[in-house]
Amino acid sequence: MDVAALIHEARAKGVTIATAESCTAGMIAAALTDVPGSSSVVDRGYVTYSNRAKQEMLGVRESTLAAVGAVSEEVAVEMAEGALTRANVTLSIAVTGIAGPGGSEHKPEGRVCFALAQQKLPTHVETVDFGPLGREQVRAATRNHALSLIWQSLTANPQG
Repeated sequence: MDVAALIHEARAKGVTIATAESCTAGMIAAALTDVPGSSSVVDRGYVTYSNRAKQEMLGVRESTLAAVGAVSEEVAVEMAEGALTRANVTLSIAVTGIAGPGGSEHKPEGRVCFALAQQKLPTHVETVDFGPLGREQVRAATRNHALSLIWQSLTANPQG
């Protein structure tokens, strides 16, 4: 993924971005801000590793966490929508997953839930099972997939 092209496209369309990251702990925001001039696009990144942080910083409901757990599409959506409204940006991306080692039968290592929220559009949510690649590789794959989702949203939406 050419992150410089992503930043250029976002800037050209007047898009501002916030990230809400759990398993990547800021890797998506870091990749975006590695590009000189990205401050015109990237507003902020939330690193919400704990459930408490997800609740306090993004407004994820305790009832959602209790019902489905942190690694779920429902929590990813609440994270993305919370970042969108709290940062007052035009686009937010959220990730929550199990980088490893470990996992369970129901939530295996390498499972990551993604949500991309945009003003005036339905929130896109998906789950990707990267498999037990190892912690570093799962986190890198998550970062790359999140950047690809942002790129797809920028290039699919001519209005920005």
